[in-house]
Amino acid sequence: MSVPKPARPAGATRRRFLKSAVAVAGLAAARPAPVRAAGQTLALKGGTPAVNFPADRFKALTHWPRYGPEEKKIVAEMLDCDCASVYDIIPVLEQRWRDYHKVPYAKLFCNGTSALTAMYFALDLPAGSEIMVPSYTFFGTILPMRFFGLVPIFIDLDPRTACFDVEDAARKLTPRTKALVPMHSWGMPCDMDRICAFAREHGLIVCEDAAHAHGASLQGIKMGAWGETSIVSFQATKPLPGIEGGAGLYKDRTLYERANVFGDYKAPARLPADSPYRIYEGTGLGLKLRIHPLAAALVNCQLDDLDRRNELITAQVRRLNERICQLPGVSEPFCRPDARRVYYSSNLIFIDEAQAGCPFDRLLEALRAEGVAASSGDYPEQHKLAVYREAKWWHHPVDVPASLPGTEQVNRTAVNLPLLRDEAPELIDMYIAAFEKVWAHRKELA
Repeated sequence: MSVPKPARPAGATRRRFLKSAVAVAGLAAARPAPVRAAGQTLALKGGTPAVNFPADRFKALTHWPRYGPEEKKIVAEMLDCDCASVYDIIPVLEQRWRDYHKVPYAKLFCNGTSALTAMYFALDLPAGSEIMVPSYTFFGTILPMRFFGLVPIFIDLDPRTACFDVEDAARKLTPRTKALVPMHSWGMPCDMDRICAFAREHGLIVCEDAAHAHGASLQGIKMGAWGETSIVSFQATKPLPGIEGGAGLYKDRTLYERANVFGDYKAPARLPADSPYRIYEGTGLGLKLRIHPLAAALVNCQLDDLDRRNELITAQVRRLNERICQLPGVSEPFCRPDARRVYYSSNLIFIDEAQAGCPFDRLLEALRAEGVAASSGDYPEQHKLAVYREAKWWHHPVDVPASLPGTEQVNRTAVNLPLLRDEAPELIDMYIAAFEKVWAHRKELA
């Protein structure tokens, strides 16, 4: 069921609305701390849960995606369009996506995986070339490589950030390495300045997987605008939900034209007269990967509100994390002062059982009993999956690492907490109280 977007106060400008959100965040941080609960009985042992929040309100606060009256009106209007004009929204969104990132070329695709597939085709690398990728990612970041004779090199995570570890990349560089694909995990910007410097030093192409990171930036440059090419996903869980959809960004005209013609048989006719790909008019290069126009319309509408939503969600996360991360063994991914992160899907925190003095599973069990919607943040490690061990799928065998310590540490300590998409100071206070109560009793839990 759709939940309408929160309305702005009458007469409020977007700037005033954002200032208001920040101000409320400051007030929340200044509220008196919830009473510490060392003397209370844990809910796990029959006590009263710290979180007493109506289930229907919680569902409304966390519901995603949200499509309001604007989206519904646009979709209804498009259903009445003729078969030619229904596609007009696609170039409109491509232009907006270019402008938002300040990158010269953009192409919309039916999903993020198809954008990645077109990206690897666009690179036009010789068969046997190797590309550095994190193991901690969705399979779509890696598997499309094999269709073009490309082979992954698995790179570890920096456990402080859950992002691409450029120092591990330096250790794993080979003569066949031609490109790298940092993935901005959960909306956290990778160290793109360091990654790009490393790539320049070794002649590598930087391709960003910004599927999680709509609106995130480093040094004022949006994620997706650092590399020579990048992709995003507009799948329903993403910050910009089109239900399905994706996009590619390209700084280089040749990369753009190859990706464009690869996935859209109508693209050659729209290219400049001097393009070597004009000759493929009527066929393209074999696939039809364009975005569904209804998805493009949803994303175009949602883009209007992206920055406001990101600010609001970030303010909610800050209210909670700045308190619970004072507890022994609780931390969050490190975000540089010159970075602006966003949040995809969940608020990821780390719980180190050694520092907390209590087993991870027991702490998680106790938090859930108190009413905290917490789950293990374990994420697939691609290098452990069968397809990378079978030589028949690859130009040459993938060098599968025995261990990726940073990735293992992230998966061992990660916890997912819900993102709150409206102001909910009372629920945040209950979560703080639940964490403090569990930590006050962690010795008996151990």
